[in-house]
Amino acid sequence: MSELINVEKIFGENVFTLGTMRQRLPKKVYFEVKRVMDQGGELSLATADLVAKAMKDWAVEKGATHYTHWFQPLTGITAEKHDSFVTNPDEEGKMLMEFSGKELIKGEPDASSFPSGGLRATFEARGYTAWDITSPAFIKEASTGPILCIPTAFCSYTGEALDKKTPLLRSMEAVSEQALRIVRLFGNTEATKVVASVGPEQEYFLVDQKKALLRDDLIFTGRTLFGAPAPKGQEMEDHYFGVIRERIGAYMHDLNEELWKLGVTAKTQHNEVAPAQHELAPIYDTANIAVDHNQLVMETMKRVAGKHGLRCLLHEKPFAGVNGSGKHNNWSITTDNGVNLLDPGKTPNDNIQFLLVLACMMKAVDTHADLLRQSASDVGNDHRLGANEAPPAIISMFLGEQLEDVVKQLVETGAATSLIEGGVLETGVSTLPDLVKDATDRNRTSPFAFTGNKFEFRMVGSADSVASPNTTLNAIVAEAFCEAADRLEKAEDFDVAVHDLIKEYMTKHQRIVFNGNGYSDEWVVEAEKRGLPNIKSMVAAVETLTTEKSVKLFERFGIFTKAELESRAEVLYETYSKTINIEALTMMEMATKQIIPAVVSYTKGLADTVIAVEAAGVDSSVQKGLLTEVSALLKEMQSAVVTLKDVEAKASAMEEGKAQAEYYRDVVKVAMEALRKPADALEMIVDKKAWPIPTYGELIFEV
Repeated sequence: MSELINVEKIFGENVFTLGTMRQRLPKKVYFEVKRVMDQGGELSLATADLVAKAMKDWAVEKGATHYTHWFQPLTGITAEKHDSFVTNPDEEGKMLMEFSGKELIKGEPDASSFPSGGLRATFEARGYTAWDITSPAFIKEASTGPILCIPTAFCSYTGEALDKKTPLLRSMEAVSEQALRIVRLFGNTEATKVVASVGPEQEYFLVDQKKALLRDDLIFTGRTLFGAPAPKGQEMEDHYFGVIRERIGAYMHDLNEELWKLGVTAKTQHNEVAPAQHELAPIYDTANIAVDHNQLVMETMKRVAGKHGLRCLLHEKPFAGVNGSGKHNNWSITTDNGVNLLDPGKTPNDNIQFLLVLACMMKAVDTHADLLRQSASDVGNDHRLGANEAPPAIISMFLGEQLEDVVKQLVETGAATSLIEGGVLETGVSTLPDLVKDATDRNRTSPFAFTGNKFEFRMVGSADSVASPNTTLNAIVAEAFCEAADRLEKAEDFDVAVHDLIKEYMTKHQRIVFNGNGYSDEWVVEAEKRGLPNIKSMVAAVETLTTEKSVKLFERFGIFTKAELESRAEVLYETYSKTINIEALTMMEMATKQIIPAVVSYTKGLADTVIAVEAAGVDSSVQKGLLTEVSALLKEMQSAVVTLKDVEAKASAMEEGKAQAEYYRDVVKVAMEALRKPADALEMIVDKKAWPIPTYGELIFEV
């Protein structure tokens, strides 16, 4: 039985929280820190020194000897360089442990070895990390010992953002500033900022570590490049919300404990649709902290899995034929005096502020559907989006019957005088209560769905950082708010002007609203008629970053410069090419060193059997037929290896950039699929004992 834990006692124990600061800092210093956190600005060096000392003392008491500026480069994962607190010994040889305000506020990691998309030449090494005072420092317990981690932004010597956090923080300030203009129009003078909040649900797979280490594809790429379907997949729908197995339950128990210590509000855990697939969901937090926490969630999932003899797979599609993994990015926006701008209230048809915000959301998503699609693009997600398990690659908004009807009334008549009610669901059982129904159902096929008082962006990939989607969301909504406020602030008659603006936006952008089946072929045709973009791959999505429309958007609010956008486009093209390159090389190695030799040995055994059976004067047609079939597939596989080797060599020799990425997508990936086809067919024929790698059945059912 797992050891009982006191959640209230351990929660946040490894976080340098406001409560900890209040206890350890002089009152005046604490309030200066709090003011900077809430209102912006810089700490005085004297204050920074006091905060650094208190933080160091707290960390040392917890066993830490090192600290790190913890940042999120364009690799999509986190980075850290550990420095100890030790200083030069004094005259008597006594070692002192020190940490200054200067060391707290600024670090200097090497910037040349991180992706920069041309912003930094390889010989230009200097980069800076800057403390994000709004995200609390924490202790990470690792094999190196407890490490004090200080969340930081990362920028180049010349000032460009080289990370995911800096643009996110810029976008949060932008949407706050523009949203304040909206709430001021409706008489809210108490709010001082508007905060974007995020709750990213995290899906993942767990497989046995020993079996995973027998497969080079899982080791090098995080997904299976070969694999025939198991006799049973997810078709019985018996895994979703099913009883959690003992080994997985023990893992989840330890995972929750580790996350709670880090202040991550791990709330929900359950089995997902595919065998061996699971989900963890946290409670909402401010966008930058939610992003930091999601990175910690992914890192901790992997680390804790190892302790249980498991391997955590975060790839969007680790197994063909069963559902892949994503993370639903739940996004809302709330004033600091407690007003959720996406709360429709009981009568949304009369809630003018909500209707204006909704109209702005429709405008933002429709205007920048291509950019929003790009923000959820990564190499693994190309296998998942639109595969009847995740939202399609076409961006649309689900509003539900009630709000869709309100929009329809406003567009057609200029007024929403009626409201669809939810009613009561009668259970028909005397001992069960009747249930008050929501006014609308949910739609799991929608990529951008309204779910009561928030929007759920369902396209984001499971391995991806949620920083980019939320940076984009904040930016496009800031633009819509800004343009609405520009008009309404000048209006002579506000009531008439806001009514007209809501109708105008909803009329112009109603094409983005779709409540039907996003998986259907009919929707693809309908979306094309509506003029909605259908961007089918990551490579095709990259160019949306550098369009005139996108550059204007991001530069307008100081989120990205044109150079920063161009650099990110280059990084994405390179990432795609490098990822497919690694997958292709791994496939060739597995084929030539494992699968083909194993099948050759198997055919020899078959041939020997044919000879023996014929010598015995018995019909050998079955054995001959099997030998013929296996030999034909083996020949097809060898030919596919040669083709893949040729096209991969050509791709590697190309200049990095868009053309190379397109070649990897259009030629190399096709050659990879051609190699996989005969290999998977052979797996279904060859003796299980002769097959050199663990099968799908062994991986996803024997956990």
